[in-house]
Order: sequence, then C-alpha cells, then structure tokens
Amino acid sequence: MKVSNKVIVVTGGGSGIGRDLVLLLLRKGAKVAALDISEAGLKETVELAGDGKDNLSTYVVNVTDRAAVEALPAAVISKHGTVDGVINNAGIIQPFVRVNDLDYDAIDRVMNVNFYGVVYMTKAFLPHLLERPEAHLVNVSSMGGFFPFPGQSMYGASKAAVKLLTEGLHSELTKTNVRVTVVFPGAIATNIAAHSGVSVGDQDAESSTMRMTSPEDAARMIVDGMERDKYRVLVGSDAKFMDFIYRVNPRWAAGYIYKQMKGMLPD
Repeated sequence: MKVSNKVIVVTGGGSGIGRDLVLLLLRKGAKVAALDISEAGLKETVELAGDGKDNLSTYVVNVTDRAAVEALPAAVISKHGTVDGVINNAGIIQPFVRVNDLDYDAIDRVMNVNFYGVVYMTKAFLPHLLERPEAHLVNVSSMGGFFPFPGQSMYGASKAAVKLLTEGLHSELTKTNVRVTVVFPGAIATNIAAHSGVSVGDQDAESSTMRMTSPEDAARMIVDGMERDKYRVLVGSDAKFMDFIYRVNPRWAAGYIYKQMKGMLPD
C-alpha cells in the first residue's frame, strides 16, 4: 500500500524509530496520527515535522490501557476522516538480568506494553481497516523475537508473541483488503533503555555487541516494506545475519550469542 494520501497511525511516535516513521510518512504525503505515552516527546515530533505538522495529529496514550486504546479510532477518524494503516512500533526492554532475578512487575510491564499493546491496537483498528479499499497493518517485533538473548528473555518472549500474532493475522486476512507485515529490527541507535525505565548500568542485549542501524534507516526500511506489501522485514545487517545462522544451526547460534553476552550478565 502506497502511503501517499493515506492516514497512518504510529505508536511510539514521540521518540526513536516511531518519530522517524512519523516524519518519513509525512514527507511521503501521508496524514499521521502519532501516539506516545510522552507528551513532551510528541511535542518534539511536532516541532520536527515543520510544514508537515498540518497533516499530523498527536495523542498521549498508554497502549496498555485498553479503554483508552479503544477510544482512539473515533478520535483519529474524527480528525482525519478515516484510517488506512497502523504501525505498532511502541516497545520497551527489560532490566538486563536473568529471568530468575526478574521481578513480576517488570515481567508484566514488558508483556503488557510489547504484546498486549499490539493486541489492543489491532483489535481497536482492524474493523476500520477492513472497511477500506486497501489497508495495512505493520507490527514491529525484534531480532530478539526469533533469536535468544540472555538477559532479555522476557523481552524476547514478548516480541516472539508479536511475531506469531502477526503471522497468524497475515494468514487470517489473506482474502481481505488488509495486508500485514512483521518487522524484525536488530540493534537500533535509539534511547530505548531510558524510555524503558532501565537504568544506565543495565544493558540491552541487542545493542551491546551488534552494529547499530540508525532510526532513520530503520524507518525507511519499514515504510519500504509496507509499500511493497512485504511479509517480513529484517532491519539491519545484524538481524539478517542472525536470521541466517539461526536457521542453519539454532543451537550453535544460541551458544555463540551466549558466549558474546555472558560477561554482561550479573554473577
């Protein structure tokens, strides 16, 4: 689906990949509804939009709040007249510790934002997407959603759930007008740790040893995949490499990444 003259909803639009998705979509002629939990972040996105801000609306919302999410379609349609696409980009990481040392509050938070946030957004907007002549749903998983990173196991589990949910939706919607794409970013040069409430001393397994892709390049790859109706999008050379070696020999690949990461885990 070409994004020009379409109305696209983007979660996590106040920073990182989400912000660059918003700005790129605006440059390509789309109208954008940007969602984020951070009002300050959304205001910065509006400032960066320049002349494109006339086609941008913002909504301060926590995607884990189902009632708030369910109210969004009416607000977006009231502003823009319709909705043609949704990019579920918002996500957080966990503290860099083993599952045995991770408290339930952290586990619930990661699962609620990364998985249930996608579920709520999908359930809220899919009925409206199905009414459009063409529409597109993009869900951002992670390299950690198909490849195990010690110290980010619950984060990976949440992103693996997004992967299977999205692939299932693709199959369920095959004979409809809604195209579905799942995205697997590798290490991206964003401030995800701070936005996740993870202290500076904690580490993000994906960004620790991998070459980072810029959020601008990540946004470009995602929108390109959306416009080409791709089934899956691997963002970054690291995601492509890990996808390949994990398919060839998953046990060896898991052992390889463990050796790279074990020094970062607390004793």
